[in-house]
Amino acid sequence: MSDERLTIGELAKATGVATSALRYWEQLGLLSAPHRVAGQRRYSGSVITQVGLILVLREVGFTLREIRTLVVDRDSASWQELYRRKVAELDERISQAQSARTALAHGLDCAHDGGVFDCPNFAKGVSARLDGLSLREAHERLHASQV
Repeated sequence: MSDERLTIGELAKATGVATSALRYWEQLGLLSAPHRVAGQRRYSGSVITQVGLILVLREVGFTLREIRTLVVDRDSASWQELYRRKVAELDERISQAQSARTALAHGLDCAHDGGVFDCPNFAKGVSARLDGLSLREAHERLHASQV
């Protein structure tokens, strides 16, 4: 990037991030404090890359607090642990989404006239869920009893 200094509006336009978010990220320490010219924020062009990094980290599921830890504490053990935890969280969310998809697919494929409302398997799944099992656990219990 050049030595050109960007106003907050120019940075917002270049990155697609609202100026209010950029100010907030600056408050959190995610973005370096910009130089001021006549009271206006003036960011170096390199901050575009910082904003891009924040956007990617948010998109993969990190919270702003976690991103701050990653940006401020660049110790490899710290960021690797955060990455490991995030991978585990994502694995759990994927598992939950797969269970939800399976339940919906069952509803679409159900041969009972009243659909899932007349389906004994679905009723067993609802009962298991009311017994405190997760949707995944209820599904696993149902299929284990059918084997």
